[in-house]
Amino acid sequence: MKKETKKLEIDEWKNKYLRALADYQNFEKRVREEKDQLIRTANLNLILKLLPFLDNLEKAEVFVKDQGLKMAKDHLFQMLKEVGVEEIEVLNKQFDPVTSEAIDIVKGDKDDVVVEVLRKGYKLGDRILRVAQVKVSKKL
Repeated sequence: MKKETKKLEIDEWKNKYLRALADYQNFEKRVREEKDQLIRTANLNLILKLLPFLDNLEKAEVFVKDQGLKMAKDHLFQMLKEVGVEEIEVLNKQFDPVTSEAIDIVKGDKDDVVVEVLRKGYKLGDRILRVAQVKVSKKL
């Protein structure tokens, strides 16, 4: 009887240990996931703040032909590309309200085709960071 009691007690402690270990491993996993999510959110916020700066560099490049300005813009764009940011290609494509915002409608040969990009749109993976602002053609 004493041997059976000891075995039951050992099994009970073993089960408690295994449950505590599983709880701890789940806790570690949850902390790791929360940390990763926090980093992704911080990166996303930084990227969103950099996009207007990239826009300004591109606008300045139209008026000022300066190699240093071009290098700064290209470097910033390359850094964004390295973290997965991509420009949404919309020019000469069918207008898509998911990726673009129509700012103006102009006379054209085809309906609902993007004829000019006023502000570029960007995505990170499948997530749209910012829609492109565009002019769309209409047969008038």
